[in-house]
Amino acid sequence: MPLDVILLVLFGALLHATWNAIIKAGSDKSLDAALISAGGAVSALPFLPFLPLPDASAWPFIGASAILQFAYFQLVAAAYRAGDIGLVYPLMRGCAPLLIAATSGFILKENLSGGALAGTMTISAGVLTLALEARRGSRAVILSLANACVIASYTYVDGIGARISGNAISYTLWMSLLPPVLLFSWAASQRGAFAVMRHVRRNWWRGLIGGAGSIASYGLALWAMTKAPVATVAALRETAILFALVISITVFKEKASIWRYVAGVVIAIGGLLLRLA
Repeated sequence: MPLDVILLVLFGALLHATWNAIIKAGSDKSLDAALISAGGAVSALPFLPFLPLPDASAWPFIGASAILQFAYFQLVAAAYRAGDIGLVYPLMRGCAPLLIAATSGFILKENLSGGALAGTMTISAGVLTLALEARRGSRAVILSLANACVIASYTYVDGIGARISGNAISYTLWMSLLPPVLLFSWAASQRGAFAVMRHVRRNWWRGLIGGAGSIASYGLALWAMTKAPVATVAALRETAILFALVISITVFKEKASIWRYVAGVVIAIGGLLLRLA
């Protein structure tokens, strides 16, 4: 994988960890997630007139991605309600690259080199190591594994969609418009429009900042998938857990167990293996 691709994916991972921290710090994680999704759409709108439309063949992928993104955010909220973030986040983000690495040869006809496969597996192992420090919770585990399947699914959908769209940035921006519509429609049907609008008025800035970081992070990942195998990009993107570790210690003042440091070293080794592959 070229060095410039690695650096941009790592920057995207930093942005990913940052907008997740914004959700973690909020009082209503479900509505904050919807706000960030909406913030991504708002951030995308000014750029759309200057970009070519995605190829017609990419639009079914954009629609499928919106549905999967809706499911993703719903499962994130449910998993965090059921278990510790130290268990949920590593399982969701660590299992998805494993699923992609195991199936990309069949689905995308991408054959990873030995070094790329070793790097992918090492990063996933490092992320999953973080789950060793968390409290056990069978429901949280089930929800996390289910969401790992959703993550792997939308990674495939968007990886293919970005490639056939003719412009990965345009695909990303158009793809960002529909999920917030689904999320806010669902929230309004469950809580009432007044409660949703009250939260939006008080926290719109969180959605705008987090949404810009979210769309930039995912856009960089999709661009990288047009330059390198989807499985290796998906694995490298999960180094976001390292940035999340730093944020948890410096911003949230959380205590880090030995497992977090072990995971950090393992993930760093995996990133090096990908660079050398």
